[in-house]
Amino acid sequence: MTALKAHEVARFLVRPDLDEGIFLAYGPDGGLVRETAQRLIRHLSGDDPASANISVLEGADLSSDPSQLLVEARSGSLFAGKRIIRVRNATKALVMPLTELRDDPGGAAIVLEADNLAPRDALRALVEAAKFGRALPCYPDSDETLMALMRETFNQAAIRIDNDVVPTLREILGNDREITRRELEKLTLYAANTKLLTRDDVLLLCADNGVLAIDAILDATGNGHAEKLELALNRALAANVNPQQLLAMLTNHFANLRRWRTDVDAGRSARAVLEATKPRPHFSRMASLEQQLRLWGDRALGTASDRLLQATSDTRRRPVLAEAVLRRTTLALCMMAAAS
Repeated sequence: MTALKAHEVARFLVRPDLDEGIFLAYGPDGGLVRETAQRLIRHLSGDDPASANISVLEGADLSSDPSQLLVEARSGSLFAGKRIIRVRNATKALVMPLTELRDDPGGAAIVLEADNLAPRDALRALVEAAKFGRALPCYPDSDETLMALMRETFNQAAIRIDNDVVPTLREILGNDREITRRELEKLTLYAANTKLLTRDDVLLLCADNGVLAIDAILDATGNGHAEKLELALNRALAANVNPQQLLAMLTNHFANLRRWRTDVDAGRSARAVLEATKPRPHFSRMASLEQQLRLWGDRALGTASDRLLQATSDTRRRPVLAEAVLRRTTLALCMMAAAS
């Protein structure tokens, strides 16, 4: 009986102890399931992948005729290459034909891809109990494994990265391995000639430009940077961000500043207040938010909130003027900060 732990799968893929049998990649991370199957198939194909005889089947098709899997596995390769059968979206409907193959795969390798399976699932139980079976659990990456993957990818490509590249990428990307791989490939290609990656490169290529523009609007307004505000507004509006949405986010931002200001006035440091916030602001904004808490007092924040509420009311009455109201209001708040 061979039931690998999730952390053992990467080591197994480097040097599988079987070259035939039933391999089951399963788990909630669909991207990692597919990547695991692909890596295994590359290894099983040997030194001459072109000679491998690879068939790709869909679990939904096999559910209506499970015996088709048995026929595929028992069919010899016309070119004497490795016989590999890849089954996507495999289910327990395949248990019957796989029962006939688990102890005598006849040289064939059957690579199954499945969703998350409970320990008692019939398909998972069969593969784990089979002499020629290996079950490969694929669970979402932790912070540590994702960051290690990022560093390994850049090291292999001989790309030098700034210290904040990996933390920034981790903030932007989720836990889906396929998405992470795709973004890393994009960054590697981008830096193929310069062999250098900076945080700005990561933000340019991987982050949601609309989201970045919104953060820039909030911080430029709060810090009194009129030129940055103009650029950020143009960028957000060009990305079709709704002016009323921006006013709502500004209202929320200044409400947060006022709440944090109360804690600062009570004796806590601005950094301590921000780090205790849930969700915590992105680390790249910490210095900007600390500065805003120094610039704005409670009374001024109350005035700013009143102006934003009035602006929101004005845009609801006359939506056609929403952009003009947004620009006028943010510039007025920006000037208040600059005068502090």
